[in-house]
Amino acid sequence: MKRQTKRPAKEEAESTALSALKPGADGGSEATESRGIMEFLPSALRHDWLLGFFLVAVTFIAYQPVWHAGFVWDDNSMLLHNPLIPQAGGWYRIWFNRAAGDFVPATTTSLWLEWRLWGANPLGYHLDNVLLHVCNALLLWRIVLRLKIPGAWLAAALFAVHPVNVESVAWIAQRKNTLAMLFCLAAVQCYLTFEDSRRRRWFWLAAGMFLLALMGKAAVVPLPVVLLGLAWWRRGRIDRKDVQHSLIFMALAAAGSLLAMWIQQGAANGLIVRPDSFWSRLAGAGWAVWFYLYKAVLPLNLIFVYPRWQIDARNVLSYIPLALLAAAFVLCWRCRRRWGKALFFGLAYFVVMLLPVLGFLNIYFMRYSLVADHWQYFAIIGPIVLAAAIIRRPMLAAALLLALGALTWKQCRMYADAETLWQTTIRQNPNCWMAHLNLGAALDEKGKVDEAIVQYKETLKINPDDAKAHNNLGLAFFRQGRLDEAISQYQKALESKPDFAEAHYNLGLSFGKQGRLAQAILQYQKALEIKPDYAEAHNNFGVALRQKGKVDEAILQYQKALETDPDYAEAHYNLGNALLQNGREDEAIAHYQQAAQIKPGFAEAHYNLGNALRQKGRLEEAIAHYQQALQIEPADPKIQNDLAWLLATCAEASLRNGAKAVELARQANALTGGGNPAILHTLAAALAEAGRFPEALETAQRASHLAGAQSNTVVAAEVQSEMKSYQAGRPFHGPEQTH
Repeated sequence: MKRQTKRPAKEEAESTALSALKPGADGGSEATESRGIMEFLPSALRHDWLLGFFLVAVTFIAYQPVWHAGFVWDDNSMLLHNPLIPQAGGWYRIWFNRAAGDFVPATTTSLWLEWRLWGANPLGYHLDNVLLHVCNALLLWRIVLRLKIPGAWLAAALFAVHPVNVESVAWIAQRKNTLAMLFCLAAVQCYLTFEDSRRRRWFWLAAGMFLLALMGKAAVVPLPVVLLGLAWWRRGRIDRKDVQHSLIFMALAAAGSLLAMWIQQGAANGLIVRPDSFWSRLAGAGWAVWFYLYKAVLPLNLIFVYPRWQIDARNVLSYIPLALLAAAFVLCWRCRRRWGKALFFGLAYFVVMLLPVLGFLNIYFMRYSLVADHWQYFAIIGPIVLAAAIIRRPMLAAALLLALGALTWKQCRMYADAETLWQTTIRQNPNCWMAHLNLGAALDEKGKVDEAIVQYKETLKINPDDAKAHNNLGLAFFRQGRLDEAISQYQKALESKPDFAEAHYNLGLSFGKQGRLAQAILQYQKALEIKPDYAEAHNNFGVALRQKGKVDEAILQYQKALETDPDYAEAHYNLGNALLQNGREDEAIAHYQQAAQIKPGFAEAHYNLGNALRQKGRLEEAIAHYQQALQIEPADPKIQNDLAWLLATCAEASLRNGAKAVELARQANALTGGGNPAILHTLAAALAEAGRFPEALETAQRASHLAGAQSNTVVAAEVQSEMKSYQAGRPFHGPEQTH
């Protein structure tokens, strides 16, 4: 008897749960929600604003590890190294620029604004991403309530703490997802308000929100289909007016799709992302849908980069997932008047929102994997709302939220920094060559060159023709002074990718380091043929030309570098050197000043600015810049010597400081081993200025002896002339000389 009473109860519960999903049923009211998750909450928490506060708190706790997370992967290209972000007028160019890999101007503008608040501190960006995610959860809650689907708050909470969404929230570059979702859900809410009130302003506000969502990320293009689906869900049919209302959304979606495809084509830069056929992609779409559904239901072993599937379009078995998906749709449709309507709508929403990422369009990331957690951020709402509506036991709901929150907290930890992210990815997907490559780059940036080399070599074991891996390995060898090995790697990179401008540039650097200037110049020229606005190539092309004595041509290259990048401190510095060599002191001073202003820690810029000012007779300013250079490089004997000379011999008494000059000259002498006659010359002058004439005379004699032994006739003559002053008990003052 007990067995007979249990089974019907179970069937009744399932039937009630599914029928409650019908719009207008009693189970869809707000009161119904109290029969679910709210039963185990204290009565004080059953007010909407307290539930909202609880949802916010739970989400921020689950995402607590991202408070200490850093920047990873394309956070650099999108934010840190994006030249438009720090520019005051960058917000305007963001909206009219195709150079970026994605056209997401609303997202990039939000980062531009936040740069004014947080700069390069990742905390603010992470907290804002979590806040946007919380807002999305709150909006979802209100929309599900409006649709009279039970379990609205639970659906929002499941969405908020579901670990699949961590990739969209903890990865700063996926601001694209969190911001686009905010506008997308706002568009749905406004559209539903329009349908209920028939006030046109809500319709146009919904269209505006959808446009902003498209500018956040083009993956929201299926929303017009969703709006038609909502009409069918609420009224059981799609009227002519529903189609008419959707036309403006469809037009916006079409424009957004075309723009996104055009931008992606430019980002690929001729690279074949997916060489497979339409049939392979069709079969893969079925695989992807079931993969995403599996991860939504059982979010374990989530990987930043999943292994890339190899789909054989000739194998009939490859189409089984797609056939099963079609069968599920047919079954749900045939049973739509009973339990099938809710399942059909949830599954249809899920698949429709996944359409842009199922592989029919080329997405650059598909070079590495055909699926990614962040690609189902918009779609996962479907299965989550279904699950929340079916769950009837409060303790089960509480346990589920606790488990998902714990998994989210754990998943967030992998975003601590780039090194942690890629190490975690490799542990889960050892054959991910891209993870090995990026881990190598992260280690390289931290100065762990030997460890980086291991990762680059591992990349090449998996993907022997990867040009970036060869180029990065060459850079690592270059940093270790292994120039021949570096050159070999750059050449291999160019065999795989002849139009690799960076490899040509790096090869030029290596040739230049070896003194092979003609070959270096040839490589710089090739790099500039491929990438005419390559500021670094122009700059180093200028360096090579100047070394060959072609100063005027070098000046032209430096100027071209600065046309591309006006804030390129090294190019200003090199241009200053070339102008000074040509006797154009005033212009040289201007460029040294710009270099020092752009890069305050640029000791050589301050030092050479001091030299140029000294040649112009502006000695007080020269001393100031020598002192700034010395603060940056306190153990540089060249700076110590020149500053000591001015402090000892300056014609203006107020600028002289004999004791300081002696201190600096002694330090320079100790650092050079006491064998440099020019430094001994300075030390003699400093001792004389300090009134220590016997020591000055003795030091001058040593300087003269060393200068003669080294055939340095200029210093020898100067010292001999000054010794007469020291013998007479007089220090030597001016004219200025360079040592």
